[in-house]
Amino acid sequence: MSGSIKWAILGTSFISGVMADAIKAQGQSTIYGVAGRNTTTLAEFANQYQIPHQFTDFDALINNPEVDVIYIALPNHLHHEYVVKAANAGKAILCEKSLSVDMPKTIESLAAVDQNKVFFLEGLMYLAHPFMQQLSKTLASGVIGEVKSIRGQYCAAISQFVNPASLGALFNLGCYPASLMQLVMQQQFGTELSQQYHIEATGRRGQDGNICESTAIVSYSNGVQCHLHTAEDYGLHAGFTILGSLGCIEFTSNPWLPESQGNHFTVRLYEQDVEVVDVEAKGNGFYYQVEAVLNALDTKQYTVPRPLVQLSDSVDVMQMLTTWHQAALESCAANNTTER
Repeated sequence: MSGSIKWAILGTSFISGVMADAIKAQGQSTIYGVAGRNTTTLAEFANQYQIPHQFTDFDALINNPEVDVIYIALPNHLHHEYVVKAANAGKAILCEKSLSVDMPKTIESLAAVDQNKVFFLEGLMYLAHPFMQQLSKTLASGVIGEVKSIRGQYCAAISQFVNPASLGALFNLGCYPASLMQLVMQQQFGTELSQQYHIEATGRRGQDGNICESTAIVSYSNGVQCHLHTAEDYGLHAGFTILGSLGCIEFTSNPWLPESQGNHFTVRLYEQDVEVVDVEAKGNGFYYQVEAVLNALDTKQYTVPRPLVQLSDSVDVMQMLTTWHQAALESCAANNTTER
């Protein structure tokens, strides 16, 4: 079936191009059309990726009978509107992270998905890569014992590219370490406990007034202590470390942008030698995300298996992000912290 699957891309941003490359590299489906508001940019994008149909009317592309999958690559605050439209049109949906910027929009989006019984996946693409499957296997082996603490970080100088209405660093970058922390806690302790935590945070506002940097301390009810940090106006730094009762796992390559080669993390029992776990693959996270969508459609599934996010995981991650965001805002208000 996948050979006949046709994609529609909403938006002509950088990430749309990365996804178009992945669809072409995976090679088992095609891009039918792309929608954008700027006709010049739209034409350039369609020409670059050999996309046969261009639309300035997003609804017309969504409702086109030739289209099977809608890829939503618009700013975060617009996601929910187009998830609802695509679901009501009966289309399969791949929506870029973060799913929205608040809980009401998240609930509205996923209610439309559920009511229309359509495929849906939130595009935390790194989770589709074999790198994360290997992490899950290593954790499940019990080699580092019981998880005690997690530290995750993603900083990148993207502030000049982001839409202010998308609410800043947490929803653009912080979603990566937050979602992997959620996966690890869920896998190790179950869904119910992974939802039981308290968040304290600091925050700094950027030039657009949004939180451009924040540190969160996440304390789980079973005593696991976690530290998350994100910033969008300096650096390119990614990290993730899991401390267990017997040893630790530490990513020594970028966990959020896995490639075909150069993916590695270390496993070290305390005071012992380091073991390097190296994962080679057919492509990057976007490649495997495309493959995951096509496999689900081939087998008539509405979601994809873990470690990719289920619908309930998208809710849990968004709840975590909105709680973190609120704590960061309150910290800014208390300390009057602004652009440095």
